[in-house]
Amino acid sequence: MADNDRTVTLAAVSGAHGVTGEVRLKLFGEGVAALKRYRAFNDSTLTLKKLRDDGKGGAIARFEEVADRNAAEKLRGTALTVPRSAMPELEDGEYYFADLIGLAAVSDTGEALGTCVAVENFGAGDVVEIERPPGEDGKRRRFMVPMNEAAVPEWDHEKLVIAAAFAEE
Repeated sequence: MADNDRTVTLAAVSGAHGVTGEVRLKLFGEGVAALKRYRAFNDSTLTLKKLRDDGKGGAIARFEEVADRNAAEKLRGTALTVPRSAMPELEDGEYYFADLIGLAAVSDTGEALGTCVAVENFGAGDVVEIERPPGEDGKRRRFMVPMNEAAVPEWDHEKLVIAAAFAEE
């Protein structure tokens, strides 16, 4: 799948809100303003009619296709996605989490380390999780690296380069 054909998850429905078909959203992007850029989600199966901040870090949304609380409850757990090609272009040094997942991870000396399987942010900055190939025991091990210049001095659409000091177990 080409990079721009990939879907990016921006939010997830966490439940119904009220009786008229509104839903509560858990946001994965940069707030309500970032989500308002898009009118349709999930290959245009959900059309945004109304969106507002819930004051708690999430949002309340109404979709044209959702008429009542029962329909809203059925959406619980639904991820809201858009094509990567619909996302705004980034400045140098910026990235979308979705662009990092699946990239090969190599050391700054060229050694293959594994694959980026997740990107997390626990409050102190982004952290990439790298899964190593299976060891002699057949188990896959993972390690985490801060996504900063000291640990990941460079990356592109093919690989993350991990500084040797951060690549050791």
